[in-house]
Amino acid sequence: MSTVETPTQATLASHTTLRLGGPAEAYAEALTSERLVELVRAADDAGVNVLLLGGGSNLVVADAGFAGTVVRVANQGWGFSAEGPDFTSGVVDVQAGQNWDEFVAAMVGEGVGGLECLSGIPGSAGATPIQNVGAYGSEISDTLVSIEFYDRAAREVRTMTAADLKFAYRSSVLKGTDTGVVLSVRFRLSSDGLSAPIRYAELARTLGVEPGERVPVAQAREAVLALRRSKGMVLDTADHDTWSAGSFFTNPIVPTADVDEVLAGITASVGPDVKVPSYPAEGGVKLSAAWLIERAGFAKGHEGPGGRVSLSTKHTLALTNRGTGSTDDLLALAREVRDGVLARFAVELRPEPLLIGCAL
Repeated sequence: MSTVETPTQATLASHTTLRLGGPAEAYAEALTSERLVELVRAADDAGVNVLLLGGGSNLVVADAGFAGTVVRVANQGWGFSAEGPDFTSGVVDVQAGQNWDEFVAAMVGEGVGGLECLSGIPGSAGATPIQNVGAYGSEISDTLVSIEFYDRAAREVRTMTAADLKFAYRSSVLKGTDTGVVLSVRFRLSSDGLSAPIRYAELARTLGVEPGERVPVAQAREAVLALRRSKGMVLDTADHDTWSAGSFFTNPIVPTADVDEVLAGITASVGPDVKVPSYPAEGGVKLSAAWLIERAGFAKGHEGPGGRVSLSTKHTLALTNRGTGSTDDLLALAREVRDGVLARFAVELRPEPLLIGCAL
């Protein structure tokens, strides 16, 4: 095909953290933003379906693969420019294909704060704004200034600000759409050597500080990495608990009008002596998906079809490939968990990863 550099039957299992997914009709790598735009524009002109591939950490690809061209976003690097006479804050531009954790590690190494609580998250920088990636009390929306974006309909590169992206919990205006391509991301960070205020209670306890305090960025990063490793959330080829797409389900947000009824139903199911974890959220109350999954009878390590897939032995939010699984196996397990939680608690869990060629 004219849109690719090297036409190949690329098996997407080799490009996803789940190690699942069938072949692509064609595959190309874009090492620059210009090449990325060129490849996508050419595919659009030819009427070819396009799948943009970053780190493959948030993808569930069908066993049948992808009928179209896979374009791997591989532009890398970043540049830092301090602003203001005291150099206490600065702007960093990072290319979309840059490995996210390598970038975070580099910022921490320079004493630059703001992203340290997002340490250990697999994938590429360009994917982070799409679903407003977050962990341990921090979200991309906290520090993002803007993105450079190729608009496929207008056929032009433009800037989208944080306001344009309409961030919400694990979401943005770009999530679930194919309107364009993130080329680079701009963050405003702090260069005083300290982390952002620690908001997450578990992380604060690990660091031995009160919520709201700041700590040296390196200290915060190491604590976050230790917590993530304990939950199988740092990639390790030897550990099948990390053969996942991270948290498979988002924490459900119950609308304000339904909160009392839903919480009463959960309490009736688990008993009045059990505290139901709930947190304030925009438009309602956020519940813990992991808690609901466990209370619905799905323990860590719960197996799917033939034991080929399972919930992680370390964290019930991760659905994992035990080495011989298929995407169909994984989706069967996901449906079992989703339907079990719905039947017991009348709360619907929604998947966080992007499903390609398959559905729940």
